[in-house]
Amino acid sequence: MNPTTSADTASAETPPTGHATPAPSSTEPTSAVGPPAVAGSTGDASVGAAEVRMKASPAALGRALGLAWQAGRWHIVAYAVLALLEAAVPVTAAWLTKSALDVVAHRADDASALVAVGGALAAAGVAAIALPHVSRYVRQELERRTGRLAQDRLFAGVERFTGLARFEDPAFLDRISLAHTSGGATPSAVVAGTLAICRAFVTVLGFLGALLVVNPLLAGAVLVAALPALAAELRLSRQRASMMWRIGPMERRQLFYRQLLTSVRAAKELRLFGAGRYFRFRMNAERAAADSERRHLDRRELGVEGGLGLLSGVIAGAGLIWALLAARDGRLTAGDIALLATSIVGVQSALAALVNEVTMAHQQLLNFDHYLTVTSAEPDLRRPARPVAPPALRRGIEFRDVWFRYSPEHPWSLRGVSFTVPYGSAVALVGRNGAGKSTIVKLLCRFYDPERGTILWDGVDLRDLDPGELRARIGAVFQDYMEYDLTAAENIAIGDVAGRERLTASAARIEAAARKAGVHDAVSALPRGYDTLLSRMFFGPDPEAGVVLSGGQWQRLALARAVLGDGRDLLILDEPSSGLDAEAEAEIHNRLREHRAERTSLLISHRLGAVREADVLVVLDGGQVAERGSHDELMRLDGLYRRLFTLQAQGYRPDGHP
Repeated sequence: MNPTTSADTASAETPPTGHATPAPSSTEPTSAVGPPAVAGSTGDASVGAAEVRMKASPAALGRALGLAWQAGRWHIVAYAVLALLEAAVPVTAAWLTKSALDVVAHRADDASALVAVGGALAAAGVAAIALPHVSRYVRQELERRTGRLAQDRLFAGVERFTGLARFEDPAFLDRISLAHTSGGATPSAVVAGTLAICRAFVTVLGFLGALLVVNPLLAGAVLVAALPALAAELRLSRQRASMMWRIGPMERRQLFYRQLLTSVRAAKELRLFGAGRYFRFRMNAERAAADSERRHLDRRELGVEGGLGLLSGVIAGAGLIWALLAARDGRLTAGDIALLATSIVGVQSALAALVNEVTMAHQQLLNFDHYLTVTSAEPDLRRPARPVAPPALRRGIEFRDVWFRYSPEHPWSLRGVSFTVPYGSAVALVGRNGAGKSTIVKLLCRFYDPERGTILWDGVDLRDLDPGELRARIGAVFQDYMEYDLTAAENIAIGDVAGRERLTASAARIEAAARKAGVHDAVSALPRGYDTLLSRMFFGPDPEAGVVLSGGQWQRLALARAVLGDGRDLLILDEPSSGLDAEAEAEIHNRLREHRAERTSLLISHRLGAVREADVLVVLDGGQVAERGSHDELMRLDGLYRRLFTLQAQGYRPDGHP
């Protein structure tokens, strides 16, 4: 095989046109620990955007109420009945108080009338005490049911994003955080707000009826005073929702620093370098910035609400002065004065509650826009109308003139890359950091689509395949593999869950995969064997049961996860032995070599000695295929591969020379 170059000079210098994909934090994998990005994103504007345009539309109201109705329709009915009863109690109590005073003043010797009025007042008092407690219980149960349903639908919507672009978009991360909060809270809050508005209307109408009997002008003044309060509070609710969006990045950075300061993974370096104070300062700075935003809005609310409260107080005071003067002249009875005073306070309180519920529901609906945006967004990767079932790999995989960049602001990660992975062979990708090796893996797993060119699976374009079915044929160990806070058995069994709700791999298959990865003996020696929890972050009846593995043991578990699915056509190993010592690395590669027999494999490693026996080595440089061939062919070529291999080999020779 003759080493060749995949892209000519003209194609390398001429960037293709096409739709750019959202930007991750870098063009190659980054550390799992790092501060969240805060810059604007180039992602889908409907899902993550630097400028948020939220709206509380009738459609959003309908969606929120519909979600709550599906979660607990009988709870809504019960809540509505309780709300109407609560609304009637204060108005009834006010009229009963007037009647009681009038009976005492004019018919004090009528015992039956006194007992009837007193009994009715006592019943109203019991209802006033009991109804809020029952109503609160019903509301909390509705919140729980709605929150669970909303959470499930939110993350079902997130599952539709089959690529990685949205999860590497900071604006989307803010949206999904707000969506998680608002999705569970908004539907039940809107139901509560709607019923509270109805309750307030009933109360207001009842008390206004009393005021109209006593003084129609005073009734109108109290009602008109509520209008500016409603307008002001609606404006404040929009400002509050906008403020929550602005401080989202600050709160995410604050969370990052808080987790960093308590992370076992970061503890060694933070204490070695004495960096705790530095990150604590940055955490406090983010908190101060967010608090400043909140303080500014709180002061504005204080001024607006204080002025509106003063207006209400003036109206109430003027009304009471008039009532006292009218009573002195004999135009009002003691019962009338009590009814008037109660009605003024009742109307103002009910109107204040009405304004508060309207503005809270409005703010919740504004935030609910995040939930609707995430759950109704289009999939991030194009799905064919009639996807082709991925055929069993028999010919191989071909990259044909593939161009890719993560965004228009990023440089090209791949430029005209062309190479093949023949069926049954092992192909290794080698090159310097940032050469595009991990990007090729992402494209092959269809986490992204190339901007130009095609990737063929047995002659079928990956874009014509269903991503889930494609990935079911691929086993992989990524450089940044996951360490799940689950049992050892569960950590392995996840490798063959395939979208199911339960892990189905048998104990025999799990053990066989662990033996292939060389981790069976280590797992068997754990306190509870394969049932040992690999985490110390959860409290339980036996706090000593949790075990923390070494990096090499975790890597072997990740390998076991990858080889669990025996029916996989392609095995991708991205730095599968980076955390192992030389002896363990040799053992793992011998085991994997046996497992790869008659399978197609794509290998990535910076340790060139670990991949020198691959059938074909593809050398990447600057996002292009610089060389291609077997180890011996590339060594004879005396190019980039030989230089890299020689530099590594020097470190193993006593004299430091090749």
